[in-house]
Amino acid sequence: MAAGTPAAGSPAALRPWRSTAARADRGSPRGALRRVLALPLVLGLTVLLPAFVALRPGAGLRDQAYWLQLVLTVYAGARLSAMILGRHRKLLQGTFWLFVYMAMGIAPLAQTVVGKYPVPVAGSRSDLALAVGLVLVACAVFDAGALLVRPGVRPTARTVFRPAVVARRRVALLVALAFAGSGLFVAKLGGLGVFFSSRMEISEAVGNSGVAGAGSQAGTAMLRGFGTVPALLALMVVTRWLITSPAARRRPLPWLTLVALAGLNGIVNNPISNPRYWFLTVLLALLFTVFPQSPAMYRAALTLGVAAAVLIFPFADRFRYDSANTPAAAQTSSVLDPLVLKDYDQMAMFANTLTYADAGNGHTYGRQLAGSVLFFVPRSVWTAKPRDTGVMVSEWMAAANTNRSSPLWAELWLDFGPVGMVAGFGLIGWTAARVDRRYAHGVLRAGPAGVLTLAVPLVAGYSFILLRGPLLQASGRIAIGVVCLALITTLRPERWRQLR
Repeated sequence: MAAGTPAAGSPAALRPWRSTAARADRGSPRGALRRVLALPLVLGLTVLLPAFVALRPGAGLRDQAYWLQLVLTVYAGARLSAMILGRHRKLLQGTFWLFVYMAMGIAPLAQTVVGKYPVPVAGSRSDLALAVGLVLVACAVFDAGALLVRPGVRPTARTVFRPAVVARRRVALLVALAFAGSGLFVAKLGGLGVFFSSRMEISEAVGNSGVAGAGSQAGTAMLRGFGTVPALLALMVVTRWLITSPAARRRPLPWLTLVALAGLNGIVNNPISNPRYWFLTVLLALLFTVFPQSPAMYRAALTLGVAAAVLIFPFADRFRYDSANTPAAAQTSSVLDPLVLKDYDQMAMFANTLTYADAGNGHTYGRQLAGSVLFFVPRSVWTAKPRDTGVMVSEWMAAANTNRSSPLWAELWLDFGPVGMVAGFGLIGWTAARVDRRYAHGVLRAGPAGVLTLAVPLVAGYSFILLRGPLLQASGRIAIGVVCLALITTLRPERWRQLR
């Protein structure tokens, strides 16, 4: 190596990366296209779509809740636009703002305008206005937490322990676990046919499998989790292996493994037998695994996510039922009606959670979170185990359907009150920004994929489920995903640079 030439991967070698990437982005055709599309995108998300919804005729009140909801929608649209148009890919922050814009912004705004909600609002309009205001404050604090993480490159390197995916033997073990877990899942449910019928039928098959036992959901969560999560992660690992390793692409075994895993996921992770939010997780995780460095794919995923949430998501519920149990189509009196259906009950359920706590039930001070973390403990052992938050609030309302969401805002509020909720979202924003920064650095590194290049796409897709809630329902797949990542991950010391 010539004197004065920085070593590959050293701080001096990578220092110009940010400015060079910025200059290349400004001068490239993609950079020019981004600038051309910037104004229409910003206007569409912050002005045109909110105005289209807000100005539709409806029986809703134009009160404090309405104006707060409009402000929240515009704010979330501006932040989502910034995520789409930014030079750096911010997967966790981008998916957060996509969820907020649709589930806590546009959809509740449509419900306020039409005067119909997917679930009855048990309290007064002041409770609904308070819920909207708290979501707005939490989003601002999320942004403040993210701003505490400085962008850029740290000028010095230091020795750290970096998780890295290693050893083909560990990958082979994960693949074996995927086929074993999915095979047991298929066998317990009675064969392949049930996976291509409807979600109602597969839910009945899970209930009849005898795994749940004594009314506990722990066994069901473990069965579903081990049947679906290792298959998805194994497909992601093998895909990244083939992308980053020329030697692997020259051998037939990795390709045969990829085809087999793709077929396995087509069975256990298809959109017919799985909730739509989980299938969305699968799509985003695979997309960001195949194209981790593509700004075009990142921007397209967030932009098309808005269109899909409005045009596709509300109508995809047909897979929940078989032909004999499909509900009659609802009479549509407004173009906004798809946004007032049960998919987007998050704001109404947050308002109901506020009313539930104020009605004398109070806060649980971490008890609900403990139940989510210890989801695997059966109720026969832990008789006082907390119930699903959405179910608990729905039963208090005497609702006929208790299968309701409990957004993360409601979970944090019920557990820790207003201060805890605000602090929680500040911490989430800070963590998301730090992880996004490290991910942006990790995907640029040559060689085998680090654990972040696998975990971040998975968490980004799964964040829709985490934000929608309830956490108790979401915990099973999280824990199994952590186990699978730990299986293929080691810690090794090396010198590397961190993006700030």
